[in-house]
Amino acid sequence: MSSVILQRLPLEMFWPTFDPFLFCAFHNDHYPKGNGEMGPKSPLSGRSLGQDFAGTDGWRMYHGKRVPGFPAHPHRGFETVTIVNKGLVDHADSMGAAGRYGEGDSQWMTAGQGVQHSEMFPLLNEEQDNPVELFQLWLNLPAKSKMVPPHFTMLWNEDTPVVLVADERGIESRIKVIAGDFGEVQALACPPNSWAADKSNGVVIWLIDIPAQGQCVLPAGESSLNRTLYFFEGDQMQVDGTLVASKQALVLDPQQVLTLNNTGESARVLLLQGKPIDEPVEQHGPFVMNSREELQQAFADYQQSQFGGWPWPRADQVHDKNKPRFADYGSLVIDD
Repeated sequence: MSSVILQRLPLEMFWPTFDPFLFCAFHNDHYPKGNGEMGPKSPLSGRSLGQDFAGTDGWRMYHGKRVPGFPAHPHRGFETVTIVNKGLVDHADSMGAAGRYGEGDSQWMTAGQGVQHSEMFPLLNEEQDNPVELFQLWLNLPAKSKMVPPHFTMLWNEDTPVVLVADERGIESRIKVIAGDFGEVQALACPPNSWAADKSNGVVIWLIDIPAQGQCVLPAGESSLNRTLYFFEGDQMQVDGTLVASKQALVLDPQQVLTLNNTGESARVLLLQGKPIDEPVEQHGPFVMNSREELQQAFADYQQSQFGGWPWPRADQVHDKNKPRFADYGSLVIDD
């Protein structure tokens, strides 16, 4: 039998993805203590504020100038799935919705016909450092769903299913099922117009922790799927007998059972899978459509309507620093 690994690709901040996924960013920032205004208690001189991606001192302000993160910006034609492993995200959007989530929570947002949102990282701890680790995935929408109403779903950590799978020596791997059922374990419902809502599309988002010397076996899928494994934390592992170092993406044969033997320190991997939408993709910045004409229309619509405007006092909107995790959906179509 041929190798399960079809291709190896390096992992940097932005990870290689395949239809139906458009984009995957991995943000891993060791922010210092907070300054009382939810920004870093550290000098910002020398940083390219508004475009700070250099990683100076192990952290970035991104597009933020006072608080790290991504101030108000528009999207149309796809979905964002934001999976926060450490730290918090403050959400605000053009429909008046708001939220604070993190420490294992995920947010699944269908931009559809158009929405503005901000994603800021409030540094609430003023006595200790504020590490933030998250993925943001862009999942495409088919042409029939490009212009559906905006919608978001919160996948709270305490509700998200986790499967513990023991190997022959009793070492348990942990599989967090964000999308795509694992055996009899069903993922939480995603937004109704998502490509993932139809189980025949085989969309999977699994976050997997494998202890040192542990083995994790993942089931085979259909031949029509694109399947990619991202080995983002750890040392090395055997993937069906092939030694693989961390910081690599592995494009896989979806029809083969996948056996992961962790020969190094504790390892973490992300598995993305899905049936390709297999439609033309035209992207410019925050808009993903099927034709240049649709892209031009997206820009024209945004210039005219601002996708509902911005009802918040600041573009880098953060919420009361004493507020716990919450979701307020405003006038967005919701599922919670």
